[in-house]
Amino acid sequence: MPRILYDLTGANDLRFSPNCWRSRLALAHKGLQADCEPCCFTEKEKIAFSGGKTVPVLRDGDAVITDSWDIAYYLEETYPGNPSLFGGPVGQGLAHHLNWWTNTVLHPAIIHTVLLDIHDSLTPEDQAYFRESREKRFGKPLEEVTGDPEARLAAARQALAPTNLTLERQKWICGDAPAYGDYLIFSALQWARAVSPVAFVEPDSAIHDWNERMLDLFDGLGRMIEPKAA
Repeated sequence: MPRILYDLTGANDLRFSPNCWRSRLALAHKGLQADCEPCCFTEKEKIAFSGGKTVPVLRDGDAVITDSWDIAYYLEETYPGNPSLFGGPVGQGLAHHLNWWTNTVLHPAIIHTVLLDIHDSLTPEDQAYFRESREKRFGKPLEEVTGDPEARLAAARQALAPTNLTLERQKWICGDAPAYGDYLIFSALQWARAVSPVAFVEPDSAIHDWNERMLDLFDGLGRMIEPKAA
């Protein structure tokens, strides 16, 4: 049975999900091939076999793994002879912390800026679902979530400040070579890059240079997405 990664897609096959990008990069890092099966928000029947309602979902033979962190952990444990995503138990513990930081600090800072852009990047069927579900989550219309765009952008850049300081002293977030910690933050920026013209990283910054290196990894995997035009 082929290895399959079920991946969120928008209109015109746009692959924008940060959690799915984490898993795509984890597979590439491990040197593992996988067929990517696109799933819209409203195509939950495609992943009903997993027992969950969200992607990514990885089917690897008889194994079915949901959640991007669990996928990374599974790949590390199942394929120990392939390049390590974490570099050992200490690195795995730090990556687990960074996983939660990205989910609870960086993603909220970004989503308040790009929420309407995500909506506009979806198929009409998914737009209706996305609006209803996100307005229920935020308790207000999408148009009111973003608030002051300049203030939201400043908050997102402030959240990224420690990353920029780190990259002023080393080439990769994880040190001498990229690893899962790099993929966590890059995937968040890839999410924004796919749907929004807003420049979250400034062109003269260390994080901008790192992001360009990240886009070039794995034969330019990240460049399969063109940046959203202003």
